[in-house]
Amino acid sequence: MISVLVADDQAMVRGGFAALLSAQADIAVVGEAADGLEAVDLARRTRPDVALMDVRMPHLDGLEATRRVVESVPGTKVVILTTFDIDDYVYTALRAGASGFLLKDAPPADLISAVRVVAAGEALLAPSVTRRLIEEFTSRQSIDEREALRLNVLTPRELDVLRLIADGQSNADIAGSLTIAEETVKSHVGRILGKLHLRDRAQAVVLAYESGLVVAGRHSAEARRSRRLRS
Repeated sequence: MISVLVADDQAMVRGGFAALLSAQADIAVVGEAADGLEAVDLARRTRPDVALMDVRMPHLDGLEATRRVVESVPGTKVVILTTFDIDDYVYTALRAGASGFLLKDAPPADLISAVRVVAAGEALLAPSVTRRLIEEFTSRQSIDEREALRLNVLTPRELDVLRLIADGQSNADIAGSLTIAEETVKSHVGRILGKLHLRDRAQAVVLAYESGLVVAGRHSAEARRSRRLRS
């Protein structure tokens, strides 16, 4: 059973999401919060597998609430609920440790899938909008030399895998790109996260761009071209 906390200051949105998720046989909503402070308090008391976190909430916004939840309840994965006009906030939340984000007007099936994906330990990076968001904001920054030095612990193959993670590819996609078994990819991903002390793939993507391993826009185009050539 996947336990979920829903935090949103709009009662109709909060209640609608909670009702939808509670109707699933494998999901239990363990709390509903109307503001950031309540969200942090409930997360600490209920320790949910997944917290759906709105950005704009009273008393404490979703960004600071995400930081506090990630720091105090490390087993909880945070998914940011947002509208597309606050991308900058979403990127900041990913840096704070959120495992991804979901647009509030996404189809109900996407919300259910998002909870299951994140609870399984993956990051919610499949939508191309996530890659565009990260590329947009990392392209405004200079390379962080300290982050670049962190990558020295990775092998050449692990660097290849990290590049493809940054392109938003799934384990199956990466296996096809590198012509290796999917189980091998899973092993590489685990070692990458362990060596770099990262929570999940979302933080790996941010690090790949901030370290300069991947240049905004360039690698995605190269990866797509490579996939077309293979097909």
